[in-house]
Amino acid sequence: MPAEPAKTYLAKTLDHSSPLIACRFDPTGKFLFVGAEDFRVWRWDHAAGTKVEYNPESWVRSLAFNKPGDVLITGGFDGRLIWWPATIAEKPAAIRTVEAHKGMIRAIAVSPDGQLLASCGNDLKVKVWKVEDGSLVREMAGHERHIWNVAFHPNGKDLVTGDLISQFIHWELEGGKAVRTIPIPALTKYDPSFMADHGGPHSMAFNADGSRLACGGVTNVTNAFAGVGNPAIVEVDWAAGKEAIMHLTKGNIQAVAWGTVLHPEGFTIGATGSGAGNLFFWKPDQKDEFHSFALPTGARDMALHPDGVTIATAHHDSKVRLSVMAAKPA
Repeated sequence: MPAEPAKTYLAKTLDHSSPLIACRFDPTGKFLFVGAEDFRVWRWDHAAGTKVEYNPESWVRSLAFNKPGDVLITGGFDGRLIWWPATIAEKPAAIRTVEAHKGMIRAIAVSPDGQLLASCGNDLKVKVWKVEDGSLVREMAGHERHIWNVAFHPNGKDLVTGDLISQFIHWELEGGKAVRTIPIPALTKYDPSFMADHGGPHSMAFNADGSRLACGGVTNVTNAFAGVGNPAIVEVDWAAGKEAIMHLTKGNIQAVAWGTVLHPEGFTIGATGSGAGNLFFWKPDQKDEFHSFALPTGARDMALHPDGVTIATAHHDSKVRLSVMAAKPA
C-alpha cells in the first residue's frame, strides 16, 4: 500500500508509566521496542497491546537488531552493549554484555549485511563489533567532541558519524581510515551566554541507494541550556560531501528534529520534540514541508514500520503513538 502523508491520522496510543526515549520496530513489524526512563526496554505487541520487560538497568536510546531479527542489541547510557532474545522469550535474559564505552552510548547501527555493529558515545570513540559474538573488530578516533550518531552507508563499506559541533566523519570500514570530514554548520551553535555548544545530529539516516544522508537536529539556537531553536533536517549530497537542502518548517516552531526517515517513496519525514510535537513531510528539494501532522506532545524518537505507512513515536508523556499515512477507516 503506498503511503499518503496528507491523510495521516493517529491510529493508536499505547500507555506506559514512565517517559519514553526511544522506539524501533523489529524486522517483522510485529513488535515495537521502546526505551523508557524506568531503566527498562519494553517489547510491545502493538496489535495486542501487550508488553514484555527487558532490564538493561540503564536508560537506552539505542536499539538495533541482527539480520534475522531474533536478537535485539541495546546501547545504554552506562556504556554497555547488551544482546537479548528479541521475539520469543517472555522473561528475556541477556545473552551477552560488553563494556563498550566509557560514558554513555548515544547511538548504534547494524551493517546492511547484518555482520557488524557500530557504536559511538561520549568517550570520543567509534567502535565496530561482530554482531555474532560481540568481539571488537576496530576502534576509530578522530572526533573532538561527543559523538551523537552513527550510520552505515548502504554499500556496506563506509560509515558516517556526527558530533556535537556537527562535524561528520566518513570512515572506510575495511581499514578504519577517516576519508573526509563534512561540516554542517547550520546544525550547531556556540551560545556565549552559557559558554556552551548545542547541536549535532539527533537523528540520521541514508536513503536506500546511499546518495543522500539526512541529519536532523536544531538550528537558530537561542538558548543552548534549554535547547531552544528551530527543527531542521539537512540532506547531504553524499558523493559531493556537501549540503543539498535544509528542510525547515513554515510555522517557525521551536523544537528539535529527534527523528528522521528518508522514505522509500522519495519524501522525508521528521518528528519533532523538546517543544512542539509534529510529524513533518518534505519533498527532496523543497525547504518547507508539503504537509504536517500535529502530535499531542513532543516526540523523542520515531520509527517507520516495515509496511511503509505506520509511524511510531515515543513521547515524554509516557505514551507511544502510532500514526498511519493512509485514509482513516470509516
